[in-house]
Amino acid sequence: MQNRYRVPLHQPLWRIGIVVGFFALSFAVLTWKVIDIQVLDNEVLQEQGEKRTLRIDTIMATRGNIIDRHGRPLAVSTAAQSIFLNPKEVLKHPSQWELLSATLTRLGLDPEVIRARISQYAHQEFMYVKRHLSPTEAESVLSLGLKGVYAREEFKRYYPLGEAAVHVIGMTNTDEEGQEGIELQYENILRGIPGKHRLIKDSLSRVVQDLGVEQPAQPGQDITLSIDANLQYIAYRALKEAVTQRNAQSGTAIVLDVRTGEVLAMVSQPSFNPNNRSSMTENSLRNRVVTDVMEPGSTSKTFTMTAALMSGQFTSKTIIETSPGYTRAGRKVIKDPVDYGPSTLERILYKSSQVGATKVALAIGPEPIVNVLSKMGFGSSTGINFPGEASGSLPVQARWSKEEIATLGYGYGYQLTPLQLAHAYSIYANRGISKPVSLLKVDKVPEGERVIDSEIADTVVNMLRSVVNKKVGGTGVKAVIPGYSVAGKTGTTWFYDVDQGGYDNSNFTSHFAGIVPVDNPSVAIVVSIQRPQGEEFGGGQVSAPIFSEIAAGTMRLLQVSPESKAEEIKQSLQLTIANIGGEMQ
Repeated sequence: MQNRYRVPLHQPLWRIGIVVGFFALSFAVLTWKVIDIQVLDNEVLQEQGEKRTLRIDTIMATRGNIIDRHGRPLAVSTAAQSIFLNPKEVLKHPSQWELLSATLTRLGLDPEVIRARISQYAHQEFMYVKRHLSPTEAESVLSLGLKGVYAREEFKRYYPLGEAAVHVIGMTNTDEEGQEGIELQYENILRGIPGKHRLIKDSLSRVVQDLGVEQPAQPGQDITLSIDANLQYIAYRALKEAVTQRNAQSGTAIVLDVRTGEVLAMVSQPSFNPNNRSSMTENSLRNRVVTDVMEPGSTSKTFTMTAALMSGQFTSKTIIETSPGYTRAGRKVIKDPVDYGPSTLERILYKSSQVGATKVALAIGPEPIVNVLSKMGFGSSTGINFPGEASGSLPVQARWSKEEIATLGYGYGYQLTPLQLAHAYSIYANRGISKPVSLLKVDKVPEGERVIDSEIADTVVNMLRSVVNKKVGGTGVKAVIPGYSVAGKTGTTWFYDVDQGGYDNSNFTSHFAGIVPVDNPSVAIVVSIQRPQGEEFGGGQVSAPIFSEIAAGTMRLLQVSPESKAEEIKQSLQLTIANIGGEMQ
């Protein structure tokens, strides 16, 4: 059957002509429109394009605060305005340069330097002029109506304690990125997550349309430190005054809560103000309590006596003959200031006898001493989680000379940090239990690990009481605190000159390490002063008084009740006598 609807094989020519003509005319119209827009009237398209550029602006996240154990601010971020300009737009308005130049001068900038930078960034749309101005200062610039000059909201880091806490808190750079200390260590927690803001801007970065927030900024988390701001300032003031008066090269002090292992105060000198860094130098940047190592000197005799008791060869009543005031160890002759005669371990401590410590060390050998030093944590990180922490070093030798054993016994031949020394003395305060050190506030008191027998720890602490006893001629009488018992040890070492690669026998480092109060210990405190100048340079003369001042302030702030009125009167009398004159060690 044939199809009823047959398509004609041939169309009339006029129909084909109409179709071809329609397409030709359409093509011609489109071509003309393109030429008109792109060539003849391209300003319209360019203007519309300029008004419709989608941009994503960053919403800055507020940096988290750093606060002390009582919630007091140690580092906060405050709102600030930063002036910037669009070089492309500024160059289009040369008539305003005179006013812009005067504005730059008022901001403390060199107009010619800025002019050169504008030329350098002529094809860019953003260039900072002055960061972190107050809202009033920023408004004084914006009110002039200068073309291409704008302000953006930022944040500026502020440190309420200034130089008193800079070595712990650290600091940020202009972009609020952690550079030192806690600011650096906990950067990922403090910095927060920036947000995103969708905007349509023209080529001069002017906002044409606000499309809203795409992703809100997430503020950084706060960090709560173990530091007590008031105690930090007391320690800072006492240390700075002493370093200044003694014309010393540097100094450190640390206060450790023996019950929790928390650092209550940690200060170093020299220092600088992080809010005004004009005085900042490379030498003032270090937190010396954590990063600098030292030989402990006679403060280590505490560990030597501990090793002697642990060895079983000595008891608290064992007599060591120190006469005639000197002894030989290999080729080295070790001397005491005077002949101390027959001495117990306790007498060796409170007289700080080099001869006595040498004879004990030679008797027990190096291994028991190194074993105790290792138990104290020397040669290992404390785990405080602070940038640049030094581990110190312990000697590892297959064979020891008598001279090396002797110097080991009285604190040479190995290195530790002031933080490690404070932690070691806190072990005695805890009756032989070592607790982890923390710069963050702890919620629960850690159990710790026993490293020394409790009876031996108690015996050593009782020996250390005599060091601050004027009646027996202890070397640390200037460390006494009216109303509170103190147990501690002085130390004086030759200053090791790194540049010279040896000891400087004309300069010293002075130490005092101790715990207070003895019967119910609250804190361990270590003070070290490097290269004090003048006639007094011993630990008992230089560092012990600083210990006393810091410890007294600590007892007051922690509201630790005096142990007895009678003891307060007695200690006050001893302190008065000690301030008149004391022994050098």
